[in-house]
Amino acid sequence: MPLLEIKNLTKIFTIGSIFSRTRIVAVDNVNFDINEAEIFTLAGESGCGKTTTAKIILGFEEPTSGEIIYKGRKIDRVHQNEKERRELLKEIQAVFQNPFSTFNPLRKVDRYFYETLFNLGIADTKKKAEEIIKEKLSAVGISFEEFSEKYPSEFSGGQLQRISIARALLTNPSLLVADEPVSMVDASLRMSIVNLFKDLKEQYGVSVLYITHDLTTAYYVSDRIAVMFRGNIVELGPAEKVLMEPKHPYTQLLRESVPEPDPKKKWDIRIKLSETEQAEYLRQGCKFAGRCPKAMDICRKEPPPYFEVDGVQVKCWLYR
Repeated sequence: MPLLEIKNLTKIFTIGSIFSRTRIVAVDNVNFDINEAEIFTLAGESGCGKTTTAKIILGFEEPTSGEIIYKGRKIDRVHQNEKERRELLKEIQAVFQNPFSTFNPLRKVDRYFYETLFNLGIADTKKKAEEIIKEKLSAVGISFEEFSEKYPSEFSGGQLQRISIARALLTNPSLLVADEPVSMVDASLRMSIVNLFKDLKEQYGVSVLYITHDLTTAYYVSDRIAVMFRGNIVELGPAEKVLMEPKHPYTQLLRESVPEPDPKKKWDIRIKLSETEQAEYLRQGCKFAGRCPKAMDICRKEPPPYFEVDGVQVKCWLYR
């Protein structure tokens, strides 16, 4: 049984004025699951729906429709009582993009750790709390001495992101939802954070939902990957197959946009959002058809179903 199952998840936002409203399907009938001790990646450019999906899983956004099933039990955050919310908070923890926004700059970082342990009933004495804090800091390569009684500004971005991960580990979670956790960390430190997720998976059996636009770290860390475009998962499968032998034209374009360490090869393809973003969300048929070099008539008329191709699910009429 999967640790987490996402079934037909949909989120619709209404934008515009009272007289000119537009419905944007930010997450469109998304399905995937995450197994125990697995790193599952949602990848894609900004605005594809991956962060909205994460917010729904964490309870920061309410889905329009669909189900989230955790350990075989449907999560219904709207009707959860306080006890259920606290238990779920222990099981599913988040690591955010900007570690400096996680902590109040005027407050010492260790206060957050003690409050988490006391408020959730994990520790009842300061001595017990300190033992747990030392253990979790050790797991991310930070000593208690360099951590204690310090403000966020006294740490580097890489150190503070590690501390954010240690805080998430205080509750012994089964699942970490990591939303762009290395995008604001220096390039020289990114792999140390990514390696930390691998270590947590292998040593502690923690599963990770890794959300990123960085295909390089996604390839390195992921067991499986789902590529999103305009609210749809367009390709899903083992990371090696999806990223080394991409089937969907959008995944191929993303793959080609990754710069190679070869001065003879220019990085001349850019993936960017333009003024057509809203039009792509509203498009009938395949939402990528307007940019796809292989688009056919049917692509502009009907949304494609998923086709199984060499162990990978591909949402593309090319594989009909």
